[in-house]
Amino acid sequence: MANMTNITFKKRISIEQVEEAHDFAPKFDPQGLIPVVTTDYLSGELLMHGYMNEEALKKTIILGEAVYYSRSRKTLWHKGATSGLTQVVKELRIDDDQDCVWLRVEVQGNGASCHVGYRSCFYRSVPTKDKFEQTDGRLVYEEDEKVFDPKEVYGDAPNPTIL
Repeated sequence: MANMTNITFKKRISIEQVEEAHDFAPKFDPQGLIPVVTTDYLSGELLMHGYMNEEALKKTIILGEAVYYSRSRKTLWHKGATSGLTQVVKELRIDDDQDCVWLRVEVQGNGASCHVGYRSCFYRSVPTKDKFEQTDGRLVYEEDEKVFDPKEVYGDAPNPTIL
């Protein structure tokens, strides 16, 4: 099994190398982060969006499970370590200029990925055009049932990822 010291990312030297070669040369932003879009492996449903730093990306590769970087807590976050809703990585893709990661995952447990209890973190929609004004800009719930009760899983502790 690989370890952190075995994984090295290539230095970015040209557009051709980044876009057309086999070199894995991810581009992290000035804060050292790369955005991650996570979808269900079978259905393609968008589950969540997060970020990884270099260590989180390497751990994801080594473990074959999603590890993110929490910007609010400023720490690594192994998805499912507390809840048991681990995201097993079935495929890890990088976009054309290697500045965004796409994880295709199989969620363990009850299949939820949202800490609020819904299956997807994208459980609400924003009305557009005339509907925005008609609804006073109120969000519309697209998922009406939670998959789990967050208080049972996480307790009464306030969510450190908010605000």
